[in-house]
Amino acid sequence: MGYDPGGTEVRFVVIGAGMAGILSAIKLREAGFSDITVYEKADRLGGTWRENTYPGISCDVPSHLYTYTFAPNPEWSHTFAPGPEILAYFEAVARRHGVDRLIRYGQEVCRLDHDGTRWRVTTSTGEQDAADVVIAATGVLHHPRYPDIDGLDEFAGRVFHSARWDHSVPLAGARLGVIGTGSSAVQITGAVTDVVAEFFLFQRTPQWILPVDNPPIPEADRARYRADPSALTALRTELNAGFIQSFANAVVDADSAALKKLENAARANLEDSVTDPGLREKLRPDYRAGCKRLIISANFYQAIQRPNAHLITEPIERVEPEGVRTADGVLHRLDVLVLATGFQVDRFLRPMQVRGRAGVCLDEMWTPRPYAYLSVSVPDFPNLFMLNGPNGPVGNFSLIDVAEAQFGYLIQLIELLARGRYSQISASHHATSRFEAERVEAARKTVWVTGCRSWYLDDRGVPVAWPWSFTRFQEAMARPDLADYELI
Repeated sequence: MGYDPGGTEVRFVVIGAGMAGILSAIKLREAGFSDITVYEKADRLGGTWRENTYPGISCDVPSHLYTYTFAPNPEWSHTFAPGPEILAYFEAVARRHGVDRLIRYGQEVCRLDHDGTRWRVTTSTGEQDAADVVIAATGVLHHPRYPDIDGLDEFAGRVFHSARWDHSVPLAGARLGVIGTGSSAVQITGAVTDVVAEFFLFQRTPQWILPVDNPPIPEADRARYRADPSALTALRTELNAGFIQSFANAVVDADSAALKKLENAARANLEDSVTDPGLREKLRPDYRAGCKRLIISANFYQAIQRPNAHLITEPIERVEPEGVRTADGVLHRLDVLVLATGFQVDRFLRPMQVRGRAGVCLDEMWTPRPYAYLSVSVPDFPNLFMLNGPNGPVGNFSLIDVAEAQFGYLIQLIELLARGRYSQISASHHATSRFEAERVEAARKTVWVTGCRSWYLDDRGVPVAWPWSFTRFQEAMARPDLADYELI
């Protein structure tokens, strides 16, 4: 166990067996560490792809970009892979690298307490553990946000969140209502309108939608990728360059030519796809494209124009046993109601109780809002490192690329611990405050502050996402500046 014969044995606890937790376990083992336990609250790995199983679910990042760089997948069936296929990919990678043997399922970490030397870990079953290093791979999109609507618990039909889809509920011939118009709702709309008897989409805010097709990847191409891995590498490089330039970097510069091109494409999609002028105006956002997360769909506009589909823009007054009543007094009678109302994106390690050096409480530090130095470390919480933590590149980059870059950064800090140079590493208060001030200032130039309400904005209206280019993110992750850390 440990890093090298002359180093210090290091005990790791990884929290979460989603994309980032699987990555952490693999990379720790590659670096020579073996004393690793992954705690997973569920009975299966997969993170958001385990949680979200609604009809039509797929990734909005091209399949060959949404893969680990060390585990290319020549078998993707579509340009944008469906959710079950992505889950199967993570399961296969975990098996291939032996990660599944490190996972303790059904063990939700509910407490982390630093005793001055190590982290004491307590799970929901009362199990106790200790670790020198804790890696929080807890994800972002897994705490459902439920709407505050009068009468919701009075509905006589079946009601559930899109991230808790009840597959025992038959949709054929049903009157289905969906509250929300984010990515999940758009995908659900495209998948179910030709199955249900009637479909009601309750829209508070319309979305800009890019007309991106999702064609199957021909078997000939898949065969070529199997036979020639370099062809797959070249494809990924090409896709990555295009994705970064056309989208990732565009939204952090509200005046960029690339963003204007995206806006024109979204506007043309609406104009060319929706024939009824009244419906078209209901679907037209009053904010700039990219202010909210851009949605891609090849069939949403077509689906919402089906004869059995109804776009409801009147505010919801209350839910009644028979359905949803809107402010105009109309009762929309339903058999099934789906809450596609998103996630609580500010949870990160919460709801677990985390106490750092001298008993400092993370939840109190994160009141009114969470923060972290470069999204990976919080002052006074030594050897607690996060992947896709607060204020990271969650809004416009592939989260796999983000997590890989962050882990490459963190392993350099971990190696200092393993070699015995330091026993505790955490970001300094000064560096964290400086980073936060720079981030808030840079956010003023992004499209996210141009006039919309979105989950990108915190309680002050400041975007929570990385506000610089992907190149700057890669540079920041290349090597830690130890001057920005408290080293013991």
